[in-house]
Amino acid sequence: MLFTDVIRSKRDGGELNDEQIQFLVDGLTDGSIPAEQISALAMAIFLNGMTFEEAGKLTLAMASSGTVLDWQSDNLDGPVVDKHSTGGVGDKVSFLLAPIAAACGCFVPMISGRGLGHTGGTTDKIESIPGYNSMPEFETFRQTVKSVGCAIIGQTTDLAPADRRIYSIRDVTGTVESVPLITASILSKKIAAGLDALVMDVKVGSGAFMPTDEQATELAHSIMATAAKAGLKTHVLITDMNEVLGTTAGNAVEIEESMRYLRNDVREARLDEVVLALCGEMLITTGLETDRNNARRRCDEAVTSGHAAEIFGRMCTALGGPVDFVDNYSSYLPKAKVIRPVFGKGYVTDVDTRAVGNALIELGAGRRSVGEELDLSVGFTDFAPVGAMLDKERPLAVVHAASSEDAVAAEKNLLAACNTAEYAPAERPIVHGILTGDT
Repeated sequence: MLFTDVIRSKRDGGELNDEQIQFLVDGLTDGSIPAEQISALAMAIFLNGMTFEEAGKLTLAMASSGTVLDWQSDNLDGPVVDKHSTGGVGDKVSFLLAPIAAACGCFVPMISGRGLGHTGGTTDKIESIPGYNSMPEFETFRQTVKSVGCAIIGQTTDLAPADRRIYSIRDVTGTVESVPLITASILSKKIAAGLDALVMDVKVGSGAFMPTDEQATELAHSIMATAAKAGLKTHVLITDMNEVLGTTAGNAVEIEESMRYLRNDVREARLDEVVLALCGEMLITTGLETDRNNARRRCDEAVTSGHAAEIFGRMCTALGGPVDFVDNYSSYLPKAKVIRPVFGKGYVTDVDTRAVGNALIELGAGRRSVGEELDLSVGFTDFAPVGAMLDKERPLAVVHAASSEDAVAAEKNLLAACNTAEYAPAERPIVHGILTGDT
């Protein structure tokens, strides 16, 4: 079979058959298909789409391209569950959710991704912690999940390797927003992780890959339908990404905010709402709770009691990080050379959050090309939420940059991305809806 024929088939609006899909996955896995041909097919899929049947077959084939975990032999005394986000700016929910869910009796084998397009990557962020091994041996990963309750790692070469390659190519070829490719990428990793249940966070808004409610709902149904074919129980929350989530955006700066949250020092309201909603849904999906209010209350208590912070610390230590990281995180995280506030005037009315993500890439916090090394210290902190009044005391944000020139450019980009007015805008909900298999 010639791969050019596979490209032509999808270019002309055809449906890929089982043999063609397996040929694609085999070529992704062993590297026999060159990147330019993968790019061409990805663009054809982006433009012409895939049927649910095609996306389902691609998902299962990619999940089976490497090791598929089975937790039954470990005799875990709780459900194996995970959460995945479609990506946003300032989305540090994973670092909070995994230890909170573990504190509530779940086991969370979280296999995360690197930055994709304008959005930050969980794996990149957690590598800000000195010594933390985001790519451990499988046995270390398994034992950490079993003994601690959660482990946040990157996608190893053994887990869904076909997805790992096409993921990096999509990142730099303008094909990230494809619904079937997003669906297959997410679910192939989750199926390979051997989950009992999955909770999805589908972002919608100016900083999301799905900017409209209609597009977000389409992706949500695609994920649920494809997951159902694989026997993976999945609930979806659609959440707002029309502004930075929390007060930070970057890598190390997001880890710092996460530690403040887990220590119950500062919990920004919008971030807190998303975290508790997603964590609570994990308990609902797994049957540990039947009432969402009770589920949220249990998750909140995991933070206020200090149990979730303790679990994060144990996970960090088990994967090579400092034993006292939670208590002394500030002394371990990398710091930018230049730190300066960006001031504006008036109420923040709306944010082009994708532009903020692109500004992070310009700072060096995200990638322009495959494999590019990041500056984990740079980013934005103290980001003012929509509705905040800016003045000489209250900046729009604080820039953390490698040089004064970079800081000046970032300030210009931020001011261009945010609009202000004389009056505050109306409040909008952060959680747009919850979809289950019955909705």
